[in-house]
Amino acid sequence: MYNVYEDIKCIYKYVLWVPTHNTVTLLSICSICVCKFRTQSPSERDLFLNGSFPDGFQWAVSTESFKVEGGWSEHRKGETVWDRFGHEGHVFDNQTADLACDSYNKVDYDVYLLRGMRVPNYQFSISWARIFPTGQKESLLKKGALYYDKLIDTLLQSGIEPTVTLHHWDLPQALQDYGGWTNDSIVGAFKDFADFCFSRFGDRVKTWNTFSSPWVVSNSGYGTGEYPPGIKDPIVSSYQVTHNMIKAHAEAWHVYNEKYRKQQGGKVGIALNSDWAEPKNSASNQDIEAAERYLSFTLGGFAYPIFVDGDYPALLKRHIDQKNIECGKEVARLPVFTQAERQRIRGTADFFGLNHHTTRLVNYSRGSCTPGPEGVGDFQAHIDPSWPTTASSQIQSVPWGLRRLVNYIAAEYLSVTTVPIYITGNGVPTEYSSDVLNDTQRIDFLKAYINEAMKAIKLDSVAVQRFTVQSLIDGFEGLQGYSQRFGLHFVNFENSNRPRTPKASAYYVSQVIERNGFEETRASPFRYIFGKEKESSRLAHLPPSEVPSKSKVVWEKSTTTVSPYHGQEFCLTELQEKSMRQD
Repeated sequence: MYNVYEDIKCIYKYVLWVPTHNTVTLLSICSICVCKFRTQSPSERDLFLNGSFPDGFQWAVSTESFKVEGGWSEHRKGETVWDRFGHEGHVFDNQTADLACDSYNKVDYDVYLLRGMRVPNYQFSISWARIFPTGQKESLLKKGALYYDKLIDTLLQSGIEPTVTLHHWDLPQALQDYGGWTNDSIVGAFKDFADFCFSRFGDRVKTWNTFSSPWVVSNSGYGTGEYPPGIKDPIVSSYQVTHNMIKAHAEAWHVYNEKYRKQQGGKVGIALNSDWAEPKNSASNQDIEAAERYLSFTLGGFAYPIFVDGDYPALLKRHIDQKNIECGKEVARLPVFTQAERQRIRGTADFFGLNHHTTRLVNYSRGSCTPGPEGVGDFQAHIDPSWPTTASSQIQSVPWGLRRLVNYIAAEYLSVTTVPIYITGNGVPTEYSSDVLNDTQRIDFLKAYINEAMKAIKLDSVAVQRFTVQSLIDGFEGLQGYSQRFGLHFVNFENSNRPRTPKASAYYVSQVIERNGFEETRASPFRYIFGKEKESSRLAHLPPSEVPSKSKVVWEKSTTTVSPYHGQEFCLTELQEKSMRQD
């Protein structure tokens, strides 16, 4: 059991003011919920919770446009920053996303995989440059819009609700040539793009993310330069990008709220990415404060303005000001929102989207004047060597961090703007090996993280209402190209047809969705389209894709007319053996 006193302390950020020599010293006792679980034993922390999710809990599987679509120049699609980055040779083994999974030409194929898994919701992103190749509305490409029309319609015909992300990292290169997210004019360009998408697709799409993982764009794209557009300016550009993305998000939300909400009845939110920050020494106030600064510099820079008061966290602003003074030079330039902008930004989300994959141990570090979150924030992030590793050096399996993070989010950001939390992305990369279909590591990872989401709901009363598994198929994983695989389905990138084959994890996730959790007795999964209940035991019977695939063996041998996976565990073993023989 938790220490009640610890929970009470977590309600308040600071509780004691001590006057000293005509000054006032602020003593930190415990940051909001950073220390809530510090008395929890490892055995209690890791205990598996059997049971099912609440009725109406939403399940989804995701992809992102530049990772799967391919067709990088088909029908005059515009170049994106990821296209340029790959063509310049910055990706592993000089790989590009030119063809990727060829999902641009395989809508029926991908939707059939979703039907096979009985997935009720599919989250995908729209390529801005496929619709507006220059990023401006005057450059509209009808064929680009028709592609997304077809995808959305095919999903709905199969009883699958679409969730759309307006922008996930792949900025039109034409906009980047004018400064990209550092140019204030991009706010209006994104507003126009969002307006078009709401108008064109909003009669069928009821859930929208404006952005996904925007901090990766600001920090890794314009700060470290590790990601496109490859700009290394952590002092000015990274903060200016955050500033403009927040304003662009708010403008898109207001467009929907004022022009489309009444008629379309949908929701608009944002998918923010964050690791959990666990104090390295839970008994150290300095490490606790460092963990909060970590969260403030990464998650809070976006979340606080949108969900609390329209401005950056006071902790972030105060620490940057102090650091610039201490260093005797500017190490970070945080832009200032006007009063009108703060009012425009505050409360502009109908849900809190969260992309989460891992945790960091954070400790206090003093004295660095190096630009960047760690140097400016006076903290260091570490990895516990005992944590299970994955194919990515950036992702370790630390499932209990998810429960702690959503508790923190609920307390820190959602007391003013009371909205539910959607897990908009959780998954793990595995290496490309000979046994690609038997991905038990992915099953263990997802099982543990999904269970932590259920603990947050059932034990902590946190309003988590959706869990999105990343991703439906293997894809182009940025700097790692095709060397790391996030997919529930294996994609053979050495075959020009890009055949997909279900992995063991596809069967597992399908079972979790069908059971709405972990109990053996089945519960009715969430199957609502536009507020109307759909029959969960039967979906529309549509023919499989004509694209060749090893997984078609499963479809043809399936005895059900609904789900090619449902109750067909023997097919996985047979499929693996067949794949090995063919290889």
